[in-house]
Amino acid sequence: MKKPTRIEREFGVPVPGEILEPEQWTRTALKKLPVHGPLDLVSLFGRKAPLIVDLGCGNGRFLIGSALERPEFDHIGIDILPMVLRYATRRGNQRGLGNLRFAAIDAQRFVGEFLTTQSVREVHCYHPQPFHDARDMEKRLLTPTFLVQVFRILETGGQFFVQTDNTPYWEYLTRIASVFFAFREQSGPWPDALAGRTRREIIGIARGYAIHRGVGVKRADLSEGRVAELAGTLPAPKFDAGPRLKDLDRLESEGGAAPGPRPRRRGRSSRPCPRRRK
Repeated sequence: MKKPTRIEREFGVPVPGEILEPEQWTRTALKKLPVHGPLDLVSLFGRKAPLIVDLGCGNGRFLIGSALERPEFDHIGIDILPMVLRYATRRGNQRGLGNLRFAAIDAQRFVGEFLTTQSVREVHCYHPQPFHDARDMEKRLLTPTFLVQVFRILETGGQFFVQTDNTPYWEYLTRIASVFFAFREQSGPWPDALAGRTRREIIGIARGYAIHRGVGVKRADLSEGRVAELAGTLPAPKFDAGPRLKDLDRLESEGGAAPGPRPRRRGRSSRPCPRRRK
């Protein structure tokens, strides 16, 4: 007799995949990085394959779905909070994913030290922390200097995906990202996850918040040197982030249920590197 499918739900939305029998589990935690970078991706995954990176992966919802749907791609997710990565690695392990790894490290260091030039097919960054306190503006991740590094690691034709519910951050990002990438706004939810790719997006959609989404393709007409020159002419992210979405932050951090008929399910939240919780 076939055992019932074991599906996890988060705010009423199924987490991609199902929990397999323990003998099929894998180990997705990348617990030790090289003393001196970069990563040897062939040794890490046992093959040469296109790479997808999620900066601030939180509890791993997006990458787990991508790893299941695109087994021909390898995936690495990073976050600065080991606590949320425990949820990500547990879920990845229980779904038997060999093309997925998670590591606890900040995005600047990971991109700058551990990824080689033109080694990544896609870079994803969902809900980067806007840092509402003016004293913390310098902590914002997506600066012109950081986007130079994103440009460097992307393959020719590689893609940069970004998403935020902070309108001032979005307005800043569209201004600077279009310098390095052929950037376009995604109208509506991502087609592969209409309820949301991330925990925060799921809550935001359910509560009717505006979610800004976009994807940029690496420009082929720019050299790395020219990109660095252009970055020097662009403003730092010193914008007013506006009011906090306190009820969204609370629901995400406390694990409360999203509004509507969906069942309640408690869980811990996730945070980016550095970014707000997903």
